[in-house]
Amino acid sequence: MKMMKTKIQILVFLLGVLSTSVSCVKDDDFDTPDFSQSPPEIEGTVISLSALEGALTQSDNMQSPFTFEDTNTYAEAYVISSDESGNFFRELIVQDQTENPSFGIAIQINASPLFTKFEVGRKIYIQLDGLSVGRRPGNAPMLGIKDGSDVGLIPEAFLDEVLIRDTLVAEIIPQQLQLSDLSFSVVNTFSELTDVQFSSQYFSSDRALTYASEPFDEFNGERIIESCKSPFELIFSTSLFADFKGLSLPPGTGSMKGILTRDFTGEFFTFNINTPEDVLMNGERCDPQIFSCGLETIPPANVLISQDFENQNTNSPINIDGWTNYIEAGTQPWEAFESNSANSSLGISARVGSSNSGDESSISWLITPKISIESNFKITVEFKTSNSFPDASILEVLYSSNWNGTEEDVTNADWGDVTDASVVSDDQFFGDWISSGLIDMSCFDRDGYIAFKYTGSGDENQDGTYELDDIFINVE
Repeated sequence: MKMMKTKIQILVFLLGVLSTSVSCVKDDDFDTPDFSQSPPEIEGTVISLSALEGALTQSDNMQSPFTFEDTNTYAEAYVISSDESGNFFRELIVQDQTENPSFGIAIQINASPLFTKFEVGRKIYIQLDGLSVGRRPGNAPMLGIKDGSDVGLIPEAFLDEVLIRDTLVAEIIPQQLQLSDLSFSVVNTFSELTDVQFSSQYFSSDRALTYASEPFDEFNGERIIESCKSPFELIFSTSLFADFKGLSLPPGTGSMKGILTRDFTGEFFTFNINTPEDVLMNGERCDPQIFSCGLETIPPANVLISQDFENQNTNSPINIDGWTNYIEAGTQPWEAFESNSANSSLGISARVGSSNSGDESSISWLITPKISIESNFKITVEFKTSNSFPDASILEVLYSSNWNGTEEDVTNADWGDVTDASVVSDDQFFGDWISSGLIDMSCFDRDGYIAFKYTGSGDENQDGTYELDDIFINVE
């Protein structure tokens, strides 16, 4: 008992000493633990991500990936993709700046998920030695491990060595773009497409299609988005593994933030989003008016307008009484041309194109004289078109009943699509002339004008040429 009593006294004494010691220390004598991280110390040369364009040029020259060796070089970049929703997989897309980027690239990584370490806005340093830069089909740049003549996935075991996280998570400011602004220069960069909507074909009176949960969806759900400001369209792509694939497409107009890429085979541009929260479409739809009465088999007997351009001076702008040759943007008018080559004209034809023009934007109109709809029982129009590799350029056939006939009001008028007219497409042989079909105009509501509107892509490598001839409008 005496020994137990002694132990208790010692314990009480020690507790008293500890209590006294604590009570004598001021609160601010303790240092607050520092849990913040320090930026990484990079022991090597740091370059801008955009410097990889030079390596891409070498890759193109060698026709195989370019591999970095013994350079002790790191590329600085910012993450712009997220696989949190499942719309990206084993891929991290980065760009060189947080705002107004000049270059972006897709890093191939055999790891998932990536967003837990590399969220959108995370600044990173890429250890380039051992990595290879090349292009996927369609010329979009990519970075990874050389795999024969391709760029393969970086093994997960090397991830922390290759991608070094900075402490900075910055705000990524998207470039605001119209569909007409899209080109290879903005591939793999974060953009906001403005004044766009999903095509009306995805909406009916009882339902809207989903992002990627329809029976016909394979590999990815592909939906057409269209501009309210131009005739351009773009493929919106959603992975079948995305957790938002079953959501209905928003029916209005607005904007969407995401990344311009190329499809798997490299044939066309696609747009991919990180999350459906980046799709904001609450405005009223901007669907154009449609003029469609169908096709006829025999034209009415009386000719109202007949134009074969044979009286025009070749290599000069089309100049015909009653016709309007108007340049909305750029420098290229509709011109008369004649050729006996593989892409022969039909005598003298009308031609328009912006290839090698240097114009950032090219929009040219050729408009008929006023057409009498109301005073005729039957009326048809037919014409022929050909191309010289139009690529991403577009030729539209439009009709307006409220244009006043002046050049300054061409863009103020309401122009609707003449949807029954067939126009030559890029995949048709450039030497052929394609008939529009005999288009019935009898159901058009009022007198008006037919316009042939050319829109260039804004990319000199994608701007092409269209030819037009043998325009006949018959009435009865």
